[in-house]
Amino acid sequence: MHMADALITPAVAGTMYACSAAAAAYSIKKVKEENSPEKIPVMGVMGAFVFATQMINFTIPGTGSSGHLCGGMLLSALLGPYAGFLTMIGVLLIQGLLFADGGLLALGCNVWNMAFYGCFVGTLVIWLPMMKKGFSTGKIIAASIIGCMLTLQLGAFSVTLETLCSGITELPFSVFVMTMQPIHLAIGFVEGLITAAVLVFVYNARPELLYGNADAGASSDAAAGFSYKSTIAILAICTALIGGGLSLFASSNPDGLEWSMEQVAGTAELEAEGGIYDYAAALQDTTSLLPDYAFKDSESAAGTSFSGIFGSIIVAALCMGACYVFSFFRKKKEKDI
Repeated sequence: MHMADALITPAVAGTMYACSAAAAAYSIKKVKEENSPEKIPVMGVMGAFVFATQMINFTIPGTGSSGHLCGGMLLSALLGPYAGFLTMIGVLLIQGLLFADGGLLALGCNVWNMAFYGCFVGTLVIWLPMMKKGFSTGKIIAASIIGCMLTLQLGAFSVTLETLCSGITELPFSVFVMTMQPIHLAIGFVEGLITAAVLVFVYNARPELLYGNADAGASSDAAAGFSYKSTIAILAICTALIGGGLSLFASSNPDGLEWSMEQVAGTAELEAEGGIYDYAAALQDTTSLLPDYAFKDSESAAGTSFSGIFGSIIVAALCMGACYVFSFFRKKKEKDI
């Protein structure tokens, strides 16, 4: 659901940059208050995991469309809404800069549509209320599916609102919204299943890693299926396998947004003219080392595998490095005796 620059006007882009920046600033404030440095490796590994998993488009049967994981719900169920949101920003930033996935002008929109709802609505409205009286496998599966379906609906609706406010006449609001919502309902269901599978694994491996499961801390070693380091290592290995291997088998069908645009406008690529669009495009051409997750001027499958592994490493480094550079977390002081 990465929006291209041509879908929005500079005014809408600026507004959504401001909204996303405000949410990011608040998130930085909250993670500093929470001061949980143990989240740093989880931010790195899970940011890389979401990046790699987003490369795998799964087919939506009978539609000619495909979808991929957004990841906001998954990240926030492990990291909380604030650290999860910042991690998603890292993923989307690297995708836009290095892989030309989503426009740079539209980055504020993509952060809002793909990260804000999944991290904040998914966690505060769905995850925490459902886990209030204790965690269980059934609750995790239900919260994952409901949360992903709801938040993806909100994200898809935001896309249509942003194009409406931008006056994109090729995408009439009523027709566009009636096309976007059903296909993203199906995509959200599949994302919910994927999210549930990962979270159930974590619940069985290290239950205290799930956000809001503080009660598991005291008995985590006895209940855990793996050690903390082993759990992180397994997730890292899965990331490498997904990015370097499974990404080769991604569906070639257009994703939900592209498919909806083709249904409504007859094309998934709209044109936009103006200096700011040209500047954004030129900047992205300069920064995108692996456009469309491939070597430039090459159709080799090795480019996809390399992109998956290289991108995952960069995302992990960015997410973890930012924690230290901007002092998101500090070493906890020992309690006074």
